[in-house]
Amino acid sequence: MTSERPPTVAPQYADLDFDFENNAQRLPLVLCIDTSRSMEGKPIEALNGALAEWTHELHSDVSLSYSVEVAVITFGDQSVAAWHGPQRIQPGSGVSPFVPAHAFQAPRFVANGVTLMTEGVELAMRIVADRKSELRRLGLQYYRPQICLVTDGLPTDGTGHYTTGWQRIVPVLEAEQRARRFRLYAIGVGGITERGQSVLRAFAPTFNANLQGFPFRELLQLMSASAAAAQKGEGDEVFEKIFHQFRTQRPAWEA
Repeated sequence: MTSERPPTVAPQYADLDFDFENNAQRLPLVLCIDTSRSMEGKPIEALNGALAEWTHELHSDVSLSYSVEVAVITFGDQSVAAWHGPQRIQPGSGVSPFVPAHAFQAPRFVANGVTLMTEGVELAMRIVADRKSELRRLGLQYYRPQICLVTDGLPTDGTGHYTTGWQRIVPVLEAEQRARRFRLYAIGVGGITERGQSVLRAFAPTFNANLQGFPFRELLQLMSASAAAAQKGEGDEVFEKIFHQFRTQRPAWEA
């Protein structure tokens, strides 16, 4: 369990969907997904299909289904949103985005709007910190949370223009990852440019990748494999090996 000092004020997230008799060590997993207009058509269809398939796999994986907690953040459609399973959470509702893997149901996304990537990552960090505080309050242990950022573009402002505002969170991400508060995977897909990939390298120097096409199924399998490695208490070198083989599209967990 982490040795971080709990904050003085506990978050006000409801936890009504959680089985309080389940004392398994939890693994918060956040999917931070680009649903902007550039993902329209085959990319968003591939994402929706992969999420639905992955949901079934999570339900049937006994080792993960009662340990992993899944939250989804999207950035697109002029806003950033948190989801509780298939339902978009209304701001101020007090509903936690985290759903036990055995009960998780995938949202179905529509691509539209701009790429508020910076705000999406900030929200992902915030819900992870809140969830860890809540787990401590409940007396439950947890593994290091994982955040998976997926995008095919550059960070923009609300008008759709490229912005350097992403630079403000780089020092925060460096400090948080150095303190082992979460592990961030930053994945570029489709036609992401070198400029876009440089942003992802700044966000996640160790775990960044630029993949051809939209291999969302393999990406979600990576998250499952990483979660399984966390449960086994594997060291960083194992995660780096899994990720290296994922980048070359030779899944280590299928070897």
